[in-house]
Amino acid sequence: MKVNTIYLDNSATTKPYKEVMQTFMAVNEQYYANPASIHAMGVESNELLMRAREQVADILKTEAKNVLFTSGGTESNNTAIIGLARGNTHKGKHILTTEIEHPSVLESVKQLEKEGFEIEYLHVNAQGVISLDELKAKIRKDTILVSMMHVNNEMGAIQPIFEAATIVHAESRAAFHIDAVQSFGKLPLTFNGEEGPDCITISGHKIHGFKGSGVLAFRKKMQWQPYALGGGQEFGLRSGTVAVPQAVALSKAARIAVETMNERAEKYRKWQQQIRAELGQFGDVVHILSTPESAAHILSFSIRDLKGEVIINALQKYGVIVSTSSACSSKQTKTSHVVEALNIDEHFKKGVIRVSFGAHVTSEDIAQFILAIKKVLMELKGELLL
Repeated sequence: MKVNTIYLDNSATTKPYKEVMQTFMAVNEQYYANPASIHAMGVESNELLMRAREQVADILKTEAKNVLFTSGGTESNNTAIIGLARGNTHKGKHILTTEIEHPSVLESVKQLEKEGFEIEYLHVNAQGVISLDELKAKIRKDTILVSMMHVNNEMGAIQPIFEAATIVHAESRAAFHIDAVQSFGKLPLTFNGEEGPDCITISGHKIHGFKGSGVLAFRKKMQWQPYALGGGQEFGLRSGTVAVPQAVALSKAARIAVETMNERAEKYRKWQQQIRAELGQFGDVVHILSTPESAAHILSFSIRDLKGEVIINALQKYGVIVSTSSACSSKQTKTSHVVEALNIDEHFKKGVIRVSFGAHVTSEDIAQFILAIKKVLMELKGELLL
């Protein structure tokens, strides 16, 4: 008997909306000319590209000239961190980030450290949240960049980015970069003038758009050293022929994400609370990493003395697809740096499972997941539950 597949790994990637796929195909068929070309077809492609740029800018409350289309979250994070750092060495070489960032941020600052930049890391508490007091203590007059994720990709902790922005802007001349890959379309987010971030990263495939599409947006014009050099596309900040279909599809996905955000967040919170209550019945066999204050679309938990891979394989037999914390590090055998930073009990470090919701998930899917995880727990830990 075939088991229905329940996809609950939406923080790794999402299934594109049908409307987004239709938009992508239509643009590929009709507006395939290079937007940098000066002939009529090129002009039409460029006009469509600019409309997509304006739509994203309108959502984020900035100007169209401050929106760059990229290949995704990793490129946007790399470009922001390395470009802003190298472009502002006259102000200093001190950079602040957090210990639970995505590898695309951590590897970028490691590269800058090799180039002589000074990197400091903000710690997080057991809930995965930074201390604003530590930020205030560590920020300096020669700090040129502060980079942090809005929502953690492994356990959903939400950072106080607007409070942090106030400190950054008051205490330094640093640019404040936000990795919003896991928060855009799930939480309200705009530049919000001087009280918000200076730079935002978005990934298309996390909001039911396409892999290979992303945005790097700015609140205002900033000092910058581009490292993708060539024909001067994207205002000279990111050279290379712009993928118009991906850009237009991303703007479509972004609009849908923002328009449906509140409705989806209400469902996600209900499902998160429902699963949390069911897992709570298993006592100290299960440790829930995500807090009630975490983002609604992510719930991470761990089962005592079990490896995550064992749980994933057991759940797959019941048609349930989840991941071990971050998909980017799920193939590695070492404990996630996020889990290490949370300082949880050793018995739970290897068995972290991330359940993440998306627009195509239904209440029936959640009910099937709950039945499946109960069966798996009895199969794997039955002697402790009797």
